[in-house]
Amino acid sequence: MSETASEMTPQALAALLHFYAEAGVDALCEEAAIDRFEQSAEQAQSRKQRTRESGAQPSSGGGAAPSVPDRQGASPAPRLAQAEKPSAPQPARSPAPKASHLTVPGEAAFEDARALAASAKTIAELRQALEGYNGCNLRHSAKSLVFADGNPEADVMFIGEAPGRDEDLQGLPFVGRAGQLLDRMLAAIGLDRESAYITNMIFWRPPGNRTPAPHEIELCRPFIERHVTLAAPKVVVLLGNVAAKSLLGTEKGILSLRGGWMEYTAGDVSIPAMPTLHPAYLLRNPAQKRLAWADLLSLRARLDTLESN
Repeated sequence: MSETASEMTPQALAALLHFYAEAGVDALCEEAAIDRFEQSAEQAQSRKQRTRESGAQPSSGGGAAPSVPDRQGASPAPRLAQAEKPSAPQPARSPAPKASHLTVPGEAAFEDARALAASAKTIAELRQALEGYNGCNLRHSAKSLVFADGNPEADVMFIGEAPGRDEDLQGLPFVGRAGQLLDRMLAAIGLDRESAYITNMIFWRPPGNRTPAPHEIELCRPFIERHVTLAAPKVVVLLGNVAAKSLLGTEKGILSLRGGWMEYTAGDVSIPAMPTLHPAYLLRNPAQKRLAWADLLSLRARLDTLESN
């Protein structure tokens, strides 16, 4: 027999909630399914019972009660059923709110983003600028700004897509299951968060972890480009489609791009860039880890060459 929450120890309840969170549960529902058809039938029966108790004759098809001819054979106006009393005029209802949708900002919003990003002279100023930036709709639904983690002076900078649930809660990139896999990938080639710098294309979690909209990517682009310029890494690793396609200016998918070195231009500087598979993709497609491993080995070889020069 299963225990209720009130019967569980605090430790057991905490462990259960942690399991639900890891499994992706973020909402509660009733313990048993509700039969809405049965509810509707009960409500209809209740209305019929009230009609019988009030003495009104039930109508068939919602029409008026049939008229009874008078002695001269004329048909008088139909009589109202007893229950059909004139009701007081109802106040006008306000129109229902329209369903929310993404609003694409005008060119002025993109110009503001570019100007704000360009005004940052240090990484700390860039973060401060993002904390006060209201131009991207994602910040209004997210809990936290997810800026970066690791060593901003590291030789290699990893750029992912966007924060997820765990990242939004903690305010750090790659701390959920995908982040744990990324940590293991780094460790496999002798890196960690002290020898690498980690960030995302998007700084706020999209609702439901959906793919960022094109205008959201464009609003964040000036900030990530300025971020790369200020960090000045020797190598950039682009994790997944959004980062690779956006920063390399290509329509090719990540499976076509990965496996080879490309050039990412930040201002007047060209930086070697390695597009590779996102850890979240590898969690869904573990057979593709062999491709990511080949990319990691290529990254390790490039870093070794840079260190020896």
